[in-house]
Amino acid sequence: MKVLLLKDVYKLGRAGDVKKVADGYGRNFLLPQGFAVLATEGALKRVESIKAAAVKRRAQLNEELGSVAEVLQAVRVSFPVKAGDNGKMYGSITSQDVAEAIKAASGVEVKKQQIELQPIRKLGEYKARIRLTMDLNPEVLVIAYRDGESDPLTVVEEAQTTEE
Repeated sequence: MKVLLLKDVYKLGRAGDVKKVADGYGRNFLLPQGFAVLATEGALKRVESIKAAAVKRRAQLNEELGSVAEVLQAVRVSFPVKAGDNGKMYGSITSQDVAEAIKAASGVEVKKQQIELQPIRKLGEYKARIRLTMDLNPEVLVIAYRDGESDPLTVVEEAQTTEE
């Protein structure tokens, strides 16, 4: 099935693009949600107006969320976890855990679906990408450290304040 995208769709395309998609995906998701219309001759004549409107909407959204992206870029979250001798954790840190930690650290509410991160199962530092828009994708530093050890973030902050 060929569809004309009316809105930006993650991992598919931008508004105004004509894409070939599976029939079920188009019929059951894209069309009912208003993300696309069937690519008929009449719809294809509207491509330029759809693209122009999408560019304006994208620019406005990027401007609004630019300050949020800057705040998120500076966020660092850490999790004390129980782990074995080889660094393998008992359990995991999921995108839901990261979303809750981001809200606690910065006050910015992020949905777990916006966070691109595989579940963390080993100690260490990881980058979690937050999808605000198709163009704004700030990264948050996620640190998993052994429970009982000192938090690496507070150690770094203390070192910076003593240097000043």
